Amino acid sequence: MDNRFGDMQIFLAVAQNGSFAGAARELRLTPSAVSRAIARLEARLGTQLVSRTTRALALTAEGEVYRARVAGLVAEIDEVERGFGHEDEAPRGPLRINSSVPFGTQCLLPILPRFQLRHPGVTVNLALADTLVDLVEERADIAIRIGPLRDTGLKAKKLGRSAMAVVASPGYLQERGEPRHPRELAAHPCLQFSFRRSIDTWPFRIDGALVQRPIEGAFLGNSGEVVRMMAVAGGGIARLGRFHVAADLAAGRLVEILQDCNPGDYEDIHALYVGHRRLASRIRAFLDFLEAELVLPGA
Repeated sequence: MDNRFGDMQIFLAVAQNGSFAGAARELRLTPSAVSRAIARLEARLGTQLVSRTTRALALTAEGEVYRARVAGLVAEIDEVERGFGHEDEAPRGPLRINSSVPFGTQCLLPILPRFQLRHPGVTVNLALADTLVDLVEERADIAIRIGPLRDTGLKAKKLGRSAMAVVASPGYLQERGEPRHPRELAAHPCLQFSFRRSIDTWPFRIDGALVQRPIEGAFLGNSGEVVRMMAVAGGGIARLGRFHVAADLAAGRLVEILQDCNPGDYEDIHALYVGHRRLASRIRAFLDFLEAELVLPGA
């Protein structure tokens, strides 16, 4: 891997100490590692920077010029890096957040104005999509994930969990009747997801046993919000997170059914981010804000 900045630091340490051994002690490297770094640097520049003899080490004329030019550059880079993530520095800069549509609309957007009031130097860029994105490829700082986590190598901060509920609109239940037992779902259109595995069964607790009940329907939505809106419109029965349908239940747009058979399962909600030794202050501030301010409706 090309580590030009590291090679510059090693060269400056050699120039300061007057020897490979002294630079190695300062940087906690081996003398051979220091020697290889200088050799790489000279090969890349196509010129000799250090004059070596059995008794002494000195910079060549080209080495002196190079030292003068890179010393300020390395100092400036060090200063920039010290500024990022510093404990007493106000968070600033762009903060890119990726979230599912339901979580973004129901949980994030209502509290984001408070975050911006506290951290006016941070520019929030929120993208809502129910498809999974690669944080690195999409240049996202934080992604909110609902459900089981994949082993992605990312850091995860648990934000909470949401219980599940089977719901339908009052108009639908008036027209089609309310199922009193999970087996009666066979006579009803159940709204499914097009992006989840095991979309053809719902779990229920029947006579103390956990049972996966097959469901059928002629509608599949590519997001939780699509399925929720279809349920509100009277298109069938849905199974969604309580945080997603809490406002609809409170307003009477949806009604929870089959509560006696609810297995009590939950979906965990996490904030994922790329872990660094010194996390950017804007990312750390938002994670702390979520921990303090996030309230999951109906959880």
